[in-house]
Amino acid sequence: MSDAPVRLSPLDLAALGFAGLRTRPLRAVLSALGISIGIATMIMVVGIPASSRADLDARLSALGTNLLRAQATIDQVSQTLPPVPEAAADMAARIGPVELTSAVANTHANVRRSDKIPAEQGSGLTVLAARPDLLPAIGGRVASGKYLTAATDGLPIVVLGDKAASRLGITEVGSGPAPTVWIGDRWFTVGGVLAPMPLAPDVERSVLVGWTAARTWLRFDGHPTVVFVRSAEAELENVRKVLAATVFPPNPARIEVSRPSDALAAKRITETAFSGLFLGLAGVALLVGAVGVANTMVISVLERKREIGLRRALGSTRGQVRGQFLAESVTLCLLGGLTGAALGILGTSAYAVARDWPAVIPPAAVLGGAGSALAIGVLAGLYPAVRAARLTPTEALAAP
Repeated sequence: MSDAPVRLSPLDLAALGFAGLRTRPLRAVLSALGISIGIATMIMVVGIPASSRADLDARLSALGTNLLRAQATIDQVSQTLPPVPEAAADMAARIGPVELTSAVANTHANVRRSDKIPAEQGSGLTVLAARPDLLPAIGGRVASGKYLTAATDGLPIVVLGDKAASRLGITEVGSGPAPTVWIGDRWFTVGGVLAPMPLAPDVERSVLVGWTAARTWLRFDGHPTVVFVRSAEAELENVRKVLAATVFPPNPARIEVSRPSDALAAKRITETAFSGLFLGLAGVALLVGAVGVANTMVISVLERKREIGLRRALGSTRGQVRGQFLAESVTLCLLGGLTGAALGILGTSAYAVARDWPAVIPPAAVLGGAGSALAIGVLAGLYPAVRAARLTPTEALAAP
């Protein structure tokens, strides 16, 4: 017979690891609970901010973080606006990353609540010629009534911005007789009122009339004064660089392009603001769990000296004893890690649902939790395993 020690397979080591845990189930459960709490904490402190950030991103994007505004500027010498082509919005739509475009134009008409009010006592509101596709481009919505359509574009119908409606005293369009306003030298019917638009204050303070109707009734020349462009957010800066030359090729300097909104800057800050703090908290939680496992394994070695001595006396090598205790530690941490991952996913989802957020569970957090549990099992069990392997059979059997 060969005196060479039998090599234990990974399955044998796993069986030994489970066997050691089954003999002390309560202690194993409590030790695994520490790891579970640590892993669950790590997933939750990553998942909850990720869910919050997803909700914040959606809210900021709804405000129009990918919205650019190209506005014609007055020539200081001639005091005139440049003749921006009527197709400027369509020209801007040819830029690759651009998703939506629209345009408005100042008709320089005067709007009053009644034709009895003198012209010099106007409301101070701007009358804008607007296209039917304006609201999707600027992220606007109708609070009451209806917006302009292709069918009503040529009719004397207007839509009021939120602040313009308040100033004119027409905050709602109901089922009764439609209110009217006096623009230029004729009555226009109010067809709708817009909801507030924080990133389009000029539209909030304006009275919108159809593009064709402005030509027909307000002597509008057809040249837009503002072109709105919504593009892919990642390419916003690149679109901004070429937008002026695209909208008015003869003299791009006459076009002022807005910088990306402060909301976009806030959105980009939130992408990094949460990470460091919460990952630090998760690291502390995992460290506490690792110390608990290491403590459990050290105590287990002390309590099982006779078992270790008997195994050594029957021929187990130092490597087999070391592998047994290391397998116990790794098994304990993996069980705690899987339980903690499940608890973390459930906790994050429950919190997100309670706050009406989208539940976001970063896969990296779950995989990182499992990997952390494995690493903790190895590190926490390494010293106890080495200590157990160093015990000689006589020393271990002589232990009280």
